[in-house]
Amino acid sequence: MAGAARTVLKATAAAALLMAGTAPPAVPQGAPTLNLYGTTGLIDMPSAQHQADGTFNFGVSHFAGITRTTLGFQITRRLSGSFRHAAVADWNFGGYKTYYDRSFDLRFRLVDEGRYLPAVTVGLQDLAGTGLYAGEYVVATKNVTPRLRVTAGLGWGRLGTHGAIGSPFGDRPPTDFGQGGVPNWDQWFRGPVAPFGGIEWQVTDRIGVKVEYSSDGYVEEAGARGIFRRESPFNFGIEYQANPLTRIGAYYLYGAEVGIAAHFALDPRTRPVTAGILGPGPAPVVLRPPRTADPDAWSEEWITQADAPQLLRDNLATRLGRDGITVEALAVQSRRAVLRIRNTRYDAEAQAIGRAARALANVLPASVEILEIQPVVNGIPAAAVVLRRSDVEALEHAPDGAARIRDVTAVADAGPLPAGAVTGAGLYPKLNWSLAPFARAVLFNAGGIRFGGGARFAANLDLAPGLMLSTSITKRVFDNYGAPTPSDSVLPPVRSDISLYSAKGDPAIETLTFAWYGRPGRDLYSRLTVGYLERMFAGVSGELLWKPVDSRLALGVEVNYVKQRDFDQLFGLREYEVATGHVSAYYDFGNGFHGQVDVGRYLAGDWGATFTLDREFANGWRVGAFATLTDVSFEDFGEGSFDKGVRISIPVNWMTGTPSRGAFPVTLRPVLRDGGARLEVDGRLYESIRDYHAQSLGAQWERFWR
Repeated sequence: MAGAARTVLKATAAAALLMAGTAPPAVPQGAPTLNLYGTTGLIDMPSAQHQADGTFNFGVSHFAGITRTTLGFQITRRLSGSFRHAAVADWNFGGYKTYYDRSFDLRFRLVDEGRYLPAVTVGLQDLAGTGLYAGEYVVATKNVTPRLRVTAGLGWGRLGTHGAIGSPFGDRPPTDFGQGGVPNWDQWFRGPVAPFGGIEWQVTDRIGVKVEYSSDGYVEEAGARGIFRRESPFNFGIEYQANPLTRIGAYYLYGAEVGIAAHFALDPRTRPVTAGILGPGPAPVVLRPPRTADPDAWSEEWITQADAPQLLRDNLATRLGRDGITVEALAVQSRRAVLRIRNTRYDAEAQAIGRAARALANVLPASVEILEIQPVVNGIPAAAVVLRRSDVEALEHAPDGAARIRDVTAVADAGPLPAGAVTGAGLYPKLNWSLAPFARAVLFNAGGIRFGGGARFAANLDLAPGLMLSTSITKRVFDNYGAPTPSDSVLPPVRSDISLYSAKGDPAIETLTFAWYGRPGRDLYSRLTVGYLERMFAGVSGELLWKPVDSRLALGVEVNYVKQRDFDQLFGLREYEVATGHVSAYYDFGNGFHGQVDVGRYLAGDWGATFTLDREFANGWRVGAFATLTDVSFEDFGEGSFDKGVRISIPVNWMTGTPSRGAFPVTLRPVLRDGGARLEVDGRLYESIRDYHAQSLGAQWERFWR
């Protein structure tokens, strides 16, 4: 072992000298690759490189009966995070044949790669899990040539178990697992430290090879458990870039094992195809004649015609109907028009407003100069977007038209409609329904992946503006749920009985609700929902939100009184009932980052707060993380210690290229328990209306002209 340590120290020193004396191109070619842990790295060791800002990774690797499934996200240009689920076969300890482990990683790039200096990253591996994969590292990576990279680093914890060179920061305390899920900060960068390193060579645009020296001794797996033999610290791999999104690899590991991996990288800032390319293009703006050339066209006498508002409204409804935009109401004056629309197609609200502005410019008499467009959400106006018709005419083909139309457009609170507004026939009551496949999966709980799917019938009846009746009914066709497992929680089983609901709810009424949305005052929005609110609870939910259209800050309050539903999810109710509620603060930090804090009472009767941070991209992707801390002790909460997880929302049109407001939301938790559980009710106000407010519109204004 001492000889191996001296060998790798010499290699590390040589690599450091090589890094310091080589000047590669300013921008290295090729994206950083991932390792068997699903993080940026060599084979089993990390590197200092990071993915492009906003990149989302999914990876699966397997060797020696060890399977790791990892979701990773480049949170900012320097900070990245990962959530991992590992399954270790033949563990044979503590009653586990196969041991399942969940863990989180964080990495921060301290130094960017320069002409002479390498990139330097510090990382925390399994910072809040069981400690099975816990380790810390400082690592440097340098591009020697556009195709050759060299990495050298120092590892602690798991990454310091082979070839250690000392314990510079003191002994490492033993792992105090408890219920898991709590950061093990007292261990960070303590205990033995060992060097690691390696080389990556991109032979061609598609084929790359890797060689590394690993400082992971696999003490449990190769020692106490005897899962595999670790005969060498050297690993070798070959990888194939199948396409820009997919990279697969095969590896010879630790002198005894063969491994494989597949990694998928998605950039939420780009699309496989451009959304809207398959949809109808916008109608060109028809310019008004100059006033001096045709003064009669600018006459305001038209306003005296009794049927003028209705004729204009019908013409607008026909034009905008082709764009999937419903005209709710139109009020016209000689020089001003107020149009209320319902956007059913475009995920970019600015695009719907742009289509409406074009239609107004093409339909209204020449004397109308001020255009006010009020988007309607759940029957209530969310904002008033005010612009001049002359700006629409002048900027349609301007090189910087998107930026200039943004600068001359005002976003204000939507007041009541002016007198004389006309609505169309047949808007209410209006029934919309769908019958489509559905799938539901639990990806990271102990016991492996559990999933089911079938058909879902959904219907929404708009009774009047702001009044709607909704339902969702499922019929399962396939599943691997197995026998349900009753809850072992010491808290009321408000979530931990989910296996009973999954197994016995077939067919199931997911929701059956009556909702009333309103505008009780300026900058105020309200919601009242009654019925079967979600799979596990029925009752009443009320909400009030204060959100000025030009403010980054919003404040809300929600109060609920609910009763637990029967496991079959039909009409029966169980005995457990509870009053819950939260006071919430929302803040738009800019650059796509949104924060939320909810303080109040949860479904199990516990009191506490939930902290959420999301990053949202202009094309509709959302990725975020949340954590809830309540007065429930870690011991009473059970495995995981407290509720936490990540959530992802992928817009449908990112994949299809056709205009759509649909999305695939996914919430991933290490484990689903009862502490910190919040009611899941559809149509909460902040997410419903904020897309039409100034901050959100500003991030997508380039889509105004599409």
